[in-house]
Amino acid sequence: MKQILKTILITGLVTSLTPFGAVAQEHEHDEKAQHGPESGAESGPAAGHDGGEKAEGIDLTLKQMELANITVAPLEPRTMNYQLYAPGEVKSNGYTSYQVSPRVDSVVLRRHVALGDHVEKGQPLVTLFSETVADAQANYNIAKAEWQRVQKMGRTAVGDRRYIAAQSTMQAAHGRLLAFGLSEKAIGQLSGKRGNLGEYTLLAERGGAVLTDDFHQGQRVQSGDALMELADEKKLWVEARLAPTLQVHLPSGSKADVKVGGDVFSAVVSQEAHIIDQQTRTRVVRLLVDNVGHRLHPGMFADVYFSFKTDAPVLAVPEAALMRGADGDWTVFVQGGDGKFSAHEVDLGRSLGKWREITGIAEGTKVVVEGAFFVSSQIAKGNFDVHNH
Repeated sequence: MKQILKTILITGLVTSLTPFGAVAQEHEHDEKAQHGPESGAESGPAAGHDGGEKAEGIDLTLKQMELANITVAPLEPRTMNYQLYAPGEVKSNGYTSYQVSPRVDSVVLRRHVALGDHVEKGQPLVTLFSETVADAQANYNIAKAEWQRVQKMGRTAVGDRRYIAAQSTMQAAHGRLLAFGLSEKAIGQLSGKRGNLGEYTLLAERGGAVLTDDFHQGQRVQSGDALMELADEKKLWVEARLAPTLQVHLPSGSKADVKVGGDVFSAVVSQEAHIIDQQTRTRVVRLLVDNVGHRLHPGMFADVYFSFKTDAPVLAVPEAALMRGADGDWTVFVQGGDGKFSAHEVDLGRSLGKWREITGIAEGTKVVVEGAFFVSSQIAKGNFDVHNH
């Protein structure tokens, strides 16, 4: 009985193992059928990855090049003259302009000039009244009379102490009136006058145009309030604003062209800011411009073009000749000896206005300088690798 059971168990175990062996053999047979011999299985995936021989360029007919305005030129080193653009604004010259303001609390009595008028040095601008000035004028008259009396009597008769005190008091009263804005002529006319005490007139300290006059007659103004702004418009400022990341040095005396409307003016750099404007996040470069014919006025917008020249010859292409590859690299399209066009990766250098310095390409290479977008689209249509890897 034990022998019969042992036979049955062994037979069943052998039977149960047979299907697995058959499946394994069948699977191995299928693998060989799909991949061929063992050596062929190793070469199969590589061949499938390559997908055939890689194309290296594209042919374009002369007609296509003519219709697409494609221009090819050999890449040759040359010294570049170029311009850098920056937006700007015409400003009054802060070194030749000033604000007219009372130095004591006053009341505006009369104005003598209006907005836009051109005034000369010493011309009356505005007449004001001040109680403080009236007191100062009265004290000056008293001090002047005492000083004249002491002088008439003589230093020996009055003594050194009184003589020096009278002189010092008169000088202090005179200086106070000057500090309040009275002219020497106005101070000299005070003697014997009583009815106009407290009145004083502010005069133009230099010639220029009235840029602002934000006040009214009869208005009470405080010390330091701006009544007018005068500016000499013969030489004005133009403030050009450059990107803070732009690496360009513009020393004093650098030349530039300033375009306002249809007029172009020559200008020179006077100052270059070393801090970034907190509101506009730009770097300010200040230029001086001669206001020929008084055609420029503060507040006008301007286009500023700085002129540069490279120190040595460089390889450069127009900005339009540069195209981004699929991996983000910059490329230019070159024409090979067989006439085919292909992409070539390059590294970018300095911006030279509408041109860009490039490296990583040989001198004399024929490069597409115009129509690069059309060449790129044709290569993309042909499923060519535009990275030139």
